[in-house]
Amino acid sequence: MRADRSVIGAGLPSDRFIFEGFLPAKTVGRRARLQALQEEPRTLIFYEAPHRILECLQDMELVFGGERLALLARELTKTFETLKGLPLEELRAFVEGDSNQQRGECVVLVAGWTAPESEDAVGSEVMRVLDLLLKEMPLKRAAALAAEITGVRKNVLYQAALDKQKDDESRG
Repeated sequence: MRADRSVIGAGLPSDRFIFEGFLPAKTVGRRARLQALQEEPRTLIFYEAPHRILECLQDMELVFGGERLALLARELTKTFETLKGLPLEELRAFVEGDSNQQRGECVVLVAGWTAPESEDAVGSEVMRVLDLLLKEMPLKRAAALAAEITGVRKNVLYQAALDKQKDDESRG
């Protein structure tokens, strides 16, 4: 199977990509690996076993979001070659609805992460810094220090911390 052919066929940026090979077989390990790649800006390339392709796409949709573009390249250079590029939500539904797509050698390409256009967006690394500081100091001070460390505006971080606290309280 040739990953380079699928990069070209995907219509995704091919100037910078990262080949990840096979993801862990178990859900917990697979999701953890995907979460580590969540904000990777390069096109991601994975091999996946046909009996796990649906679970893999479900986890990708959960971690990366259903709108992230992806491509399933199946049975490359063979009679039943498939190249199907869609947002992850639609690609997962396509594979779920056609058991033939759950056979053969599979390569999955996922578009790299792009930062939200809003300058008020708070990425996962910034939230990690803020969360660590919140464990040690009051919210106002944590937001101010996180702003100094990350360069994100203090009021944006303060609001992000408030929103996170509300989410945590609503979950129980």
